[in-house]
Amino acid sequence: MKNLVPALGAALMMTGCGKAPQQQPPAAPPVVGVVAVQQQPVTLTTELPGRTSAYETSEVRPQVNGIVLARLFQEGDMVRQGQPLYRIDPSPYQAQVASAQAALARARAAIASSRALARRYGELVKINAISRQEFENATTQAQQAEADVAAQTAALRSARIDLSRTTVRAPITGRIGRSTFTTGALVTAAQTSPLTTIQRLDPVYVDIQQSSADLLRLRQQLLAGDLSRGAGAARVRLKLEDGSTYPIEGTLKFADVTVDPSTGSQIIRALFDNPRGLLLPGMFVRAELVQGTQANAILVPQRAVSRDEKGHPTVMVVGQKNMVEPRALTAPRTIGDNWLVTGGLKPGDKVIVEGGMMLRPGMPVTPQPYDPNAKPAAPGGAGQPGQGQGQQGQAK
Repeated sequence: MKNLVPALGAALMMTGCGKAPQQQPPAAPPVVGVVAVQQQPVTLTTELPGRTSAYETSEVRPQVNGIVLARLFQEGDMVRQGQPLYRIDPSPYQAQVASAQAALARARAAIASSRALARRYGELVKINAISRQEFENATTQAQQAEADVAAQTAALRSARIDLSRTTVRAPITGRIGRSTFTTGALVTAAQTSPLTTIQRLDPVYVDIQQSSADLLRLRQQLLAGDLSRGAGAARVRLKLEDGSTYPIEGTLKFADVTVDPSTGSQIIRALFDNPRGLLLPGMFVRAELVQGTQANAILVPQRAVSRDEKGHPTVMVVGQKNMVEPRALTAPRTIGDNWLVTGGLKPGDKVIVEGGMMLRPGMPVTPQPYDPNAKPAAPGGAGQPGQGQGQQGQAK
């Protein structure tokens, strides 16, 4: 017992001389990067599939019967309007022209004789040397001779037209395809198979398919004033099959007035210049159309938007006293790296873009303007858990 009492006294003295344990300081609110949303004009576009087609297409067919004597072009070349393409045997049509010329000469000779007879009978009927009937018959014969001359003139013109058609010429300027008939083939004016096909490829059409429901919604938005059509609304950009962007913008021409009952879509036609021949008929492309401009649009970065358990878009907002508040959004579409928000936010709201992964509603935060080019803060930075741990270590 005597030894225990001094030991207890020594222990009590050491306890009295020791320092009281320090209380840990409260953790600083986490720092979050925020974006203050503002209303701004936004141009709305849509990307739709389409097919290219030639500006002009001509299927070259013969207009007379005969044997093909020569082909006068190289397949795949550019041909000009009026350029000779084929030569058909002209011999039968040369004979028809000669026959028509002879018939016309005969008719002209007959008209001279009948006119002279009608003139003489006119003098004789005045002195009653011949009957009135004979004079009228002579006059009628003269008129018939004049009609024969007109008929033979027309027959000669028709024969010359047929003779000229033995040289088949290009009806349009464009690139000519392969020849389906060779030298020595028999062709007819009534055949269904074309000799060849010519297509004009500069400019070219792009036929774009858009849902009739989308077009109806667009018209309703324009009528309601939600969208406005500016000068650039008629411009179209094109993405090619390899993913590259066509360097020349196109122009919208018209939208078909008929809806395809099998697909529920309408055809929108655009026109593109094609000086280098990159666009060929039948190519699959994607066209970017300008729908209109929304004057008071709100954009939110995609990285700030998450989904709730029902799949609805939500964001975290810094509210009063820098407290975190969740907001449900109405965001029908994306524009670049942003969501177009039509409901749930108002101008001036501070949307948390960075540092919001572990936040809960009602938590205090320290908002800072979000800088997309800034480097992420290292562990142990201001307001981070690492910094609090370092302070505690020093306190110890």
